[in-house]
Amino acid sequence: MKKIWQLWLATALAAILLTACGQEKAETVDSKTTETEVGQEASQFPLTIKDVTDNEITLEEAPKAIVSMIPSNTEILYALGLEEKIVGVSDYDNYPEEVASKEKIGGQEFNVEKIISLNPDLVLAHESGLGVGDAGIKQMRDAGLNVYVVKSAVSFDEVYDTMATIGQATDMNKEAEEMVQTMKDEVATIQEKASTIKEKKKVFTEVSPAPEIYTAGNNTFMNEMIEILNAENIASDQEGWIMMDPEEIVKRNPDVILTTYGNYVPNAAEQVLTREGFGTVTAVKNKAVIDVDADTTSRQGPRLTEGLLELAKAIHPEVFSE
Repeated sequence: MKKIWQLWLATALAAILLTACGQEKAETVDSKTTETEVGQEASQFPLTIKDVTDNEITLEEAPKAIVSMIPSNTEILYALGLEEKIVGVSDYDNYPEEVASKEKIGGQEFNVEKIISLNPDLVLAHESGLGVGDAGIKQMRDAGLNVYVVKSAVSFDEVYDTMATIGQATDMNKEAEEMVQTMKDEVATIQEKASTIKEKKKVFTEVSPAPEIYTAGNNTFMNEMIEILNAENIASDQEGWIMMDPEEIVKRNPDVILTTYGNYVPNAAEQVLTREGFGTVTAVKNKAVIDVDADTTSRQGPRLTEGLLELAKAIHPEVFSE
């Protein structure tokens, strides 16, 4: 379980560094259409797409074998109905349950030889894995594999863009459009309900336990979700994922504290409720400390709206309780 947290924290810190260095680049798609016989629809293949690293790949046809190197990419592929084309996934993939039967290619330190042996038409990597995975990505590209590095999204809009691009690359444009529209509708419904709340609650999110308490600041998914829910993130004056001193948390006095590490730390919420020096915090006094699912609230995929609803119930139980 410690390894899972280390991967999560490394991913978050990688996103901080990439943002600080200004390395975020827009993904672009340049599709080349070729006309078929008169009266038939034109094919979008061959298709050339440029990823977040400015590397271009050209797909001659829709991929028949795909390796996904991070759970969020895998969840998008499953939601698009491409489970039969997935030939390899990361060690950390756990949703849907059927993914357990897929070949595993490792975690942050992925097995390049294993990936190459699977002979994929498309490898979906992720920006959060850059740095530690650069050499492996180069090795795969040198072996002739089409490796597309998906941008590390920090907003719903960027996730929608990712879904549209993966949908286009896999010849599932319509399915991707429908998935995005469904998510937009779900977000709008939740946001409309949250907009009726008159007094904003102050929220603090713990993504790692004491003594090194990390939280989500501005330019993160968690911050956007809290804002959508008409609440205030007490760390929004800072950028990215940062470590916050316990005394500063007490000083900012959140009304609600969310933890996201209950899957590997027993009684996560109880640890906050009994933490030394936190007795005066409003969230602790009101026992408004809730552990939420880390996967649905952080994975950049189709289950984010489930995570948003879970946060809504945690922050505003008086409005969103079933």
